[in-house]
Amino acid sequence: SMGVVFTSLFALGLLMIVQTEDSVDLDPGCVLYGAIEFTPLDLVPIGGILVPRVVVTLGIVLLVNLLFVIAFFKELRISAFDPALATTLGINATLMHYLLMTLVAVTAVASFESVGNILVVAMFVVPAAAALLITDRLTVMVVVSALIAACSAVLGHLLAIIVPTWFGFRSTSTAGMMAVAVGLLFLLATVLAPKHGVLFSWLRRRSVARQILSEDIFAYLYRHEERRSAEAVTLSQLCEFLLCSEPLARRVLQSEVAGGKISVSNAGYQLTAPGRLRAQELVRSHRLWESYLVKELDLPTDRIHDKAEKLEHVTDRELRAKLDAATANETDPHGSPIPPEGR
Repeated sequence: SMGVVFTSLFALGLLMIVQTEDSVDLDPGCVLYGAIEFTPLDLVPIGGILVPRVVVTLGIVLLVNLLFVIAFFKELRISAFDPALATTLGINATLMHYLLMTLVAVTAVASFESVGNILVVAMFVVPAAAALLITDRLTVMVVVSALIAACSAVLGHLLAIIVPTWFGFRSTSTAGMMAVAVGLLFLLATVLAPKHGVLFSWLRRRSVARQILSEDIFAYLYRHEERRSAEAVTLSQLCEFLLCSEPLARRVLQSEVAGGKISVSNAGYQLTAPGRLRAQELVRSHRLWESYLVKELDLPTDRIHDKAEKLEHVTDRELRAKLDAATANETDPHGSPIPPEGR
C-alpha cells in the first residue's frame, strides 16, 4: 500500500508543480535518485572535525527513531496488531499511530535529498517485506529488516561501481543500484526463506503429498487383504485406484519396502507386520470418523468418505480413543468392521 500510494501521489505532486509553476527548477534526477555520491562534499564542522551534513541530519533522525521504538516498543506492537486491546489497556492507539506516521514522514523528508524518492520507498517497504518472509517474531523481524537494509546499501554501492564496468561504463546511480540490491535480496528471501519461501514451501508440500500417498497405499493394501486375503497387489492396481503416476508410486513403495513395512515379490506388494499395524491405525481412524460424522453430524453415508479420507491423516491415538468413546460402534456406517487399536 505504501509503495503504490506514496509513489503515485508523489508523481502527481511533481506533475502539478511542473504544470502550475513553470519557473520552478526541479531536478528529477535529484528528486528520484538523490545525490548520495556527492554527500561527502557538503561538510559541516562538528567539534573541529568536518563531517558530511547528511550524516548529521540523518544521524539525528536515526537516534530519534531508535529512542522512540525502544521506549514505546510494547505500545507500538499492541497498537499495530490490536488497537482495541491497546485501548482497553490504557494505551492511546490513535496517538501511537500518528506519532509513528510523523516519524515516517520526517525520515522520508530528511532522506529525500541524499537518497531520493525511489530508494526511500524501497527501504521503507522491501526490507520489512523480506524479513516477514524469514520470521514471524516481530522483534527478530525488526532486527533482520535493519540487517537486510544495511546489506543492500553496501551491496548496492559495490554493484554501482563494479557492474557498469562490465558494459564499458564507469559507474551508475548508487541509490538506484541500492534499490536493485534490496530487490534482489527480497527475491532471494522469496525463494529461500525457510518458512514462507517458495522453494521450502514446495518441498514441504511435496513431502506431505508423498506421506499422504504412502498412507493411502497402506490403507488400500489393508482393505485389499480384508477382501481377498493373501493376494498381492500390483503396481498398476495401486495407481489405477489411487489415481497417481507409476514413477511416484514406485518411489514411495521402494521407500516403504526399504523401511520393512511393505514386502515385494513377482506377484506384487503386500503388507508386513509393522506395515499392517500402521495400516490398521489408518483404517481405524477412517472408519471411526465415518461413524462420528453420521452419528454426531447426521451426514448421509454417501457424503462421509471424502471427509474421513482427509481426517484420517491427522488423527492420532488420543483422538481415535475419543472418537471410539463418542461412537461406541464395532462397524462403520457401511457395515465394515472397525479394526481394534494396535499395540
